[in-house]
Amino acid sequence: MREKLFLLLANLFWAGNYVVGKQVIKETGPLWLTFIRWGIALIFLLPLTYLLERPRYIEVLKRWWLPLLVNGILGIIGYNLLLYGALKYTSPMNAAIVNALNPAIIVMFSYFLLKERITLMNIFGFAVSLIGVLFILTKGHLLFIFQANYNLGDLMMLLAGVVWALYSIMGRKLAVPPITATAFSVFFSIVTLLPFMFFHPFSLHELSKGGSIGILYISLFPSVLSFLFWNVSVKKVGPSYAGIYLNFIAVFTALITFLLGDSLSMPQLVGGGLVLTGVYLATAIPKTKASRSTDATVSSGH
Repeated sequence: MREKLFLLLANLFWAGNYVVGKQVIKETGPLWLTFIRWGIALIFLLPLTYLLERPRYIEVLKRWWLPLLVNGILGIIGYNLLLYGALKYTSPMNAAIVNALNPAIIVMFSYFLLKERITLMNIFGFAVSLIGVLFILTKGHLLFIFQANYNLGDLMMLLAGVVWALYSIMGRKLAVPPITATAFSVFFSIVTLLPFMFFHPFSLHELSKGGSIGILYISLFPSVLSFLFWNVSVKKVGPSYAGIYLNFIAVFTALITFLLGDSLSMPQLVGGGLVLTGVYLATAIPKTKASRSTDATVSSGH
């Protein structure tokens, strides 16, 4: 029962990242939000690695520094810049629905890059999910697929899914505990971003009270607590069962959006239903090795 609650809370906090992030980037921009979010999160992640996993830090750095650096560039810098950049142009609901395609993308990439086993049902599920995303991109007019003026934010979220797939596939090769791997990837990403921050000056004094609260939420809840809840639950119930709960991100985003007074369009509802159904078919029937790795690594990027 506790694990189910943890999984629900983890996905609720990740859903909040889309809604809150949409507002915060108006003050900070994607670059500074990414830097501040993970800089604050790192302060909490480092002691968590010691308390929960007790890694040999020097050994991890000597053996895995390059893969962890690449993972930081892909999963922390690349994914988050694309995510927050997308939120400048699209709605949190659209971003969450397109993001729901990620597990299916990983299965397909694993087939082509790692020669993982794939079935006709997996392919069919991926196709259904893709149709759902296209339904959203064309605002319900699939016949306009080659002539529609697509929303830039939705396209950026598709690219973010590709970046996340590469990050997740690389993460499979890391023999490093998940919280430790995330902490070091975040560390390397912060170091990589630091020189760029001098060319984009920003004063924290410019933040409004709402912006400051939003940053604290994003830094603590979806960045630290969600990841902690996710990994504690995965150890108890397994990644296959936990992976099913990832569909709640889009559901919770829709609920938050509705509660805040925004309406949901028919293309969003229909497209979202197709995406979630397709992802289930692409990853859960049958459960492939690729999808198991997807469940285990997906948590640090939302």
